[in-house]
Amino acid sequence: MTQQRKVRVRFAPSPTGPLHIGGVRTALYNYLFARQTGGDMILRIEDTDSQRFVPGAEDYINEALAWLGIKIDEGVREGGAFGPYKQSERRDIYREHTRRLLDAGKAYIAFDTPAELEAARQATPNFQYDASTRMRMRNSLTIPADEVERMIADGTPYVVRFKIEPGRDVTVDDLLRGKVTINSSVLDDKVLYKSADDLPTYHLANIVDDHLMEVTHVIRGEEWLPSAPLHVLLYEAFGWQDTAPQFVHLPLLLKPDGKGKLSKRDGDRLGFPVFPLQWTDPSTGAISTGYRESGYLPEAVVNFLALLGWNPGDDREIMTMEELIESFAFDHCSRSGARFDFEKGKWFNHKYLQMIPDERLAEMFKPVMETHGVNPADFTDEYIARAVGMVKSRVNFVSELWDHAGFFFKAPESYDEKAVRKRWSEQMPDIMRELTGVLRGLSSWRSADAEPVVLEWIASKGYHLGNVMNAFRLTVVGECKGPHMFDITELLGPDATIARIERGIDNIK
Repeated sequence: MTQQRKVRVRFAPSPTGPLHIGGVRTALYNYLFARQTGGDMILRIEDTDSQRFVPGAEDYINEALAWLGIKIDEGVREGGAFGPYKQSERRDIYREHTRRLLDAGKAYIAFDTPAELEAARQATPNFQYDASTRMRMRNSLTIPADEVERMIADGTPYVVRFKIEPGRDVTVDDLLRGKVTINSSVLDDKVLYKSADDLPTYHLANIVDDHLMEVTHVIRGEEWLPSAPLHVLLYEAFGWQDTAPQFVHLPLLLKPDGKGKLSKRDGDRLGFPVFPLQWTDPSTGAISTGYRESGYLPEAVVNFLALLGWNPGDDREIMTMEELIESFAFDHCSRSGARFDFEKGKWFNHKYLQMIPDERLAEMFKPVMETHGVNPADFTDEYIARAVGMVKSRVNFVSELWDHAGFFFKAPESYDEKAVRKRWSEQMPDIMRELTGVLRGLSSWRSADAEPVVLEWIASKGYHLGNVMNAFRLTVVGECKGPHMFDITELLGPDATIARIERGIDNIK
């Protein structure tokens, strides 16, 4: 009986730029599955493509995952027993395994120049380097062994190609999609290694690394599904088929509208981020906004992404990381792409914002106050917390709090013109002066105590309730919106409230 292996998954991005939100979801699903099964999460940096390497991208990946709460068990920063965790530091390992395939006759050396390959493509429609064409090309299958050795010694550039035997059905057993079978005749002899930079291609490196790192499940985007049969054959070529990982190819994140996968262009066009953190392109200086800098809470982003292509099997939407881990399973994943509903992302942020204690929200709001020229130290923490607590139900982001709570910290300097035309009659200054007298006579400034006294005064005078209360609000707030009026005045206190009414009397025309 085969012993059950400990689940080990890996997220293996290339440091070629910022981490796309689709890549974040892949990392998240890897993490949820690992934690749900008591397994390990590996972060491997696949930096074999030296031409596309972008400075700062690796640090960005680590910072983004840390911000989202996706904890890594093994990686470049964390260390581990299966390192190095950066492919550029594993050259000797790849050379050794390339040699194993060559010695076993599972691969061969090809010297074809770019010009020769182009000539072959021109001469043969739909040319493919495979069993039907390889014997017409310049490679170790057609060149004498001593000449091959001489060419290598002379420094002739070469690649190592995988020798795929035609006419065989290759089955990929995908946990999400079931069994996917293709005939090996449609596969070309993929390049596994290039002498020019002494590095393997993705196909060889990821197979070798996954095996040596004892990865049990490869969870990646569906764009890799066409390559999966090749990877199955590579596991067989090394004799590793019994310990090969199980595959899960996740569906794509789709555009909010139209067809095709989600791109940065969609975010630019519709005004939402497609990266977890802000990214500055080191070559152009162009800045792309991120979810963090746009005011999204990491818990909201995680919750939002988790439900793009997966559901818990019930109608729950708001789920903590712990709840996601507990419920996660691939049998509730969709096989089709998930449309990226960025408005739903805002909704999640709104919901999580409501759950933040007012005291913590106040701390998050203080930098916003400073950007509006207000020193938070001029107000007590309790005052700020009560202010944001009154308006937080109206916003999706902390930055929006100022539009709804700014009047608590700055008296109005102007008054909404539409409200003035509608609510400020010739008689209103006198009525407001009466109101100040009523307010000065209050024995309690608490909302519950003050409100009935003012309402009784309005009724006794026969004044229009709506007009008076809106004029009252206009003088205090600057416009006819905001929380309950007497909750506002309770927090502002008598001095500030009456001063604002008097200022309104003098300035509203």
